[in-house]
Amino acid sequence: MKLKPLVILVVLLSLFVACAPPAEDVGPFPIEVTDQLGRVVKLEKVPERIISLVPGNTEILFALGLGNKVVGVTEYCDYPPEAQEKPKVGGFSTPNIEEVVALSPDLIIATQRHEVTIIPALEGKGLTVFALDPKTLDEVLEAITLIGEITGKEGEASQLVTEMINRIKAVTDKTDNLPEAQRPKVFSITWHDPLKTAGGDTWQDELIVKAGGINIAHDLTGGYVPISLEAVIDANPEVIIADVGMGTGADSPLQFAKTEERLRGVDARINNQVYGIAVDFSGRPGPRIVDGLEQFAKAIHPELFGDD
Repeated sequence: MKLKPLVILVVLLSLFVACAPPAEDVGPFPIEVTDQLGRVVKLEKVPERIISLVPGNTEILFALGLGNKVVGVTEYCDYPPEAQEKPKVGGFSTPNIEEVVALSPDLIIATQRHEVTIIPALEGKGLTVFALDPKTLDEVLEAITLIGEITGKEGEASQLVTEMINRIKAVTDKTDNLPEAQRPKVFSITWHDPLKTAGGDTWQDELIVKAGGINIAHDLTGGYVPISLEAVIDANPEVIIADVGMGTGADSPLQFAKTEERLRGVDARINNQVYGIAVDFSGRPGPRIVDGLEQFAKAIHPELFGDD
């Protein structure tokens, strides 16, 4: 029996479709997504050239497997190491608009600090800007989800968020039900000259609470705020956690906490519970903030987490 030409064509097309590789699942585009500044941002297609203006945003992009699409970062984007090889577009607060434009990005990831001048300037050049502004761990997870949505990496973002949630839960399962009497008072020293600490509206405060401690500066607001040495001594912290690795300051806050003569009588110094934790873990709203939580937990409750 002879096959008709139309039948032959249908058969050949069927074989071609069956053998063709599956199309990449990147979701429906164009899309409109509300960023963390409440701005509705429209993306016509999956972005191929991305610039990050914030170290935490850069870490998220690389964690989602988007490093090959990152074409520009700030001078402070130093993790992962591959980020240091990307073209630099200026500082965190002072990106160079001309250098950004010259890299022809189809997506720029910014933050609240850029809202007043930088974002309008970039959008005035016809560029697409999406802003993240997480203030809590939950909002960090939301930020990761949003980047996954606008880059076609929703599956990778979901997996990363799930892993982070599980690690957070592994800590809070051990600390949530601790009575106040078993929650050590913690002094988080973010800088030593002048003396500054993490107030109640910071990631460090949330890390302290989830790790089973009490932030002696919880009632202070305004981010990272001045505190008097007398107030610290009066609070008598049982644990001191100092930021280390901040620019040229290196471990200066830690050395201050360990050697300042006027702190010799607080419980943290008497019991040798003074620790340094990299500010990149506790201060950057990205995947490594969970590493910060785990390190805070070990410092505050070594009896619960010392062998983890």
